[in-house]
Amino acid sequence: MSTPAAATADATAARARGLTKAYGSGETTVLALDSVDVDIARGRFTAVMGPSGSGKSTLMHCLAGLDTVSAGQVWIGDTEITRLKDRELTRLRRDRIGFMFQSFNLVPTLNALENITLPLDIAGRRPDREWLDRIIDTLGLRDRLGHRPSQLSGGQQQRVACARALASRPELVFADEPTGNLDSRAGLEVLGFLREAVDSLGQTVVMVTHDPGAAAHSDLVLYLADGRIVDEMAHPTAEAVLERMRLFASGGGRDRAGSAPAVEEA
Repeated sequence: MSTPAAATADATAARARGLTKAYGSGETTVLALDSVDVDIARGRFTAVMGPSGSGKSTLMHCLAGLDTVSAGQVWIGDTEITRLKDRELTRLRRDRIGFMFQSFNLVPTLNALENITLPLDIAGRRPDREWLDRIIDTLGLRDRLGHRPSQLSGGQQQRVACARALASRPELVFADEPTGNLDSRAGLEVLGFLREAVDSLGQTVVMVTHDPGAAAHSDLVLYLADGRIVDEMAHPTAEAVLERMRLFASGGGRDRAGSAPAVEEA
């Protein structure tokens, strides 16, 4: 029988308790995250939204071990990453986490396949050929594997970045504004592939975005304001997300502990 801790690790890909991040000191201290408690469900697509300066990218960076915390605890699965030394944390990020960013970060001298397998090559690991083939076919990259980034469109480059993030079969994929540099059509393609990664490949995705349309591809939207999670929305639609954002912008939102104005979520 699983212990409660093991059951939690099975159900959640990442979690944080009392997560606090402050920049500066004294009167110049800026509290980017204020005692955040959050659970990221395994095998689900979670979007994180909020106005500029709300702490959404800081939350992602702390959950992913890219930034240190000022207080609180963060776990990836059953591993508390806030206790890890730098070398252990580097190994965990390499082996258990995938990353996508607004900039594609592809190596221009390598072709698409070489870019996809680069993290595995650096780690001295051979790719799981069957898994790699599934990713390549899911992302529609089979006929682009020999092309260098300069020979690919923006959408194709982000698909390569998506495949690279998935290549090691990570427990968790963090995507920070992954459609920010793409036109609407290419952005929709990439969002569709992230959705497919969750539904067909069993991945867990956390995406930071400011776009209600992008958030509508997720299973759950978390709203941040002033360094705190102030609301969440399951089964989001673009219209419901936009309306909720308007409520917060007008001061009509609520803290999770309080009550919110009714918003229809289609």
